Amino acid sequence: MNDERNARGGHHPLRFRAALSKLSVVDRLCRATGLLLVLSGLVHLVVFAVDGGPWDGPVSWRKPVTFGLSFGVTLIAVTWVTSYLRVSPRLRSLLLAVFAADCVVEVGGITLQAWRRVPSHLDMETPFDTAVSMTLAVGGGVLVVLLTVFAVASFRYRPTGPAGMALAVRSGFAILLVALASGAAMIARGVVLTRTGHQEAAYHSTAPLKPLHGVSLHAVLVLPLLAWLLSRTSWSEPARRHIVLAATGCYVVAVIGAGVWAVLTY
Repeated sequence: MNDERNARGGHHPLRFRAALSKLSVVDRLCRATGLLLVLSGLVHLVVFAVDGGPWDGPVSWRKPVTFGLSFGVTLIAVTWVTSYLRVSPRLRSLLLAVFAADCVVEVGGITLQAWRRVPSHLDMETPFDTAVSMTLAVGGGVLVVLLTVFAVASFRYRPTGPAGMALAVRSGFAILLVALASGAAMIARGVVLTRTGHQEAAYHSTAPLKPLHGVSLHAVLVLPLLAWLLSRTSWSEPARRHIVLAATGCYVVAVIGAGVWAVLTY
């Protein structure tokens, strides 16, 4: 039985090593960086458990935890999902390298401010805090540009992969654009309030859009992962496509629900 399973490559360690050897240097670097960011988030979860303090608010351990986990998972997801895009390997590697560096800057700035016990975003109290806030804002703009390029590429040429993967990748990137738009809206509104002297209001102005931002951010992982898992089953290709289509519909409903909540509470 074991010999037969190994012959199919089910648990053969050589198959895992062969898969790793096919990854480019940038792919391996991005995945490793993503894992480190996830680890950073988990470490700060332990720090929160030991140090305590509020979970909500502009100054809390929640931010290095959630941003570390979110950026790490997103970096790993985007690195994997873009392997299905029909883009130049050199261009993809360049975009991923910049994306990984930007993720590190974002999480690093947020983590630095958490340890300094000051807000990471929209904090213009001192020249240093202003520099950090503006760096994070510019980094957010870079993220928007990079991920938009990948999203456009996914619709320009049909992504490769098993049944349902093209729909999953395109839908994931389309929903990700909603996350980017809501994130940009949070920063823009907060900056306007800060510049007009409403600092405290700026810190709380992002709350209505956070559910929409959080829900739509990870569709680029959830939907392609579902398509990949379905490819490991014996179900027919039409059945797998229908499941991915149904899951996409459910995800869109969740995003719409979060959007309605944002409008009602904005």
